[in-house]
Amino acid sequence: MQLYADECFPLSVVEELRRMGHDVLTVQEDGRQATPDPGVLARAHALGRSVLTHNRRHFERLHQQGADHSGILTATRDDDAAALAARIDAALAGRLPGRWRVRVTRPP
Repeated sequence: MQLYADECFPLSVVEELRRMGHDVLTVQEDGRQATPDPGVLARAHALGRSVLTHNRRHFERLHQQGADHSGILTATRDDDAAALAARIDAALAGRLPGRWRVRVTRPP
């Protein structure tokens, strides 16, 4: 899956996802630091990538407002990068880019 990690998404999780075979581009690597959330979503969509973010409220609001996108995955924070990456990988299994949104949460 081609993913676009927003500015606050941890690089450690990005690196784990890459090891799992996901193509992840970060906002920083794309030279788009400090881009507002609507711009992040639009850029990811223009690249055919799904957004990775911890910022659930803002991106779900954009989804509900009908913003074009190629998928939004929001995740709760977790100090265990490998565990979070594994949950994200499982949530993305079989998905194609599209106008979906998925929430990945830390187990209780």
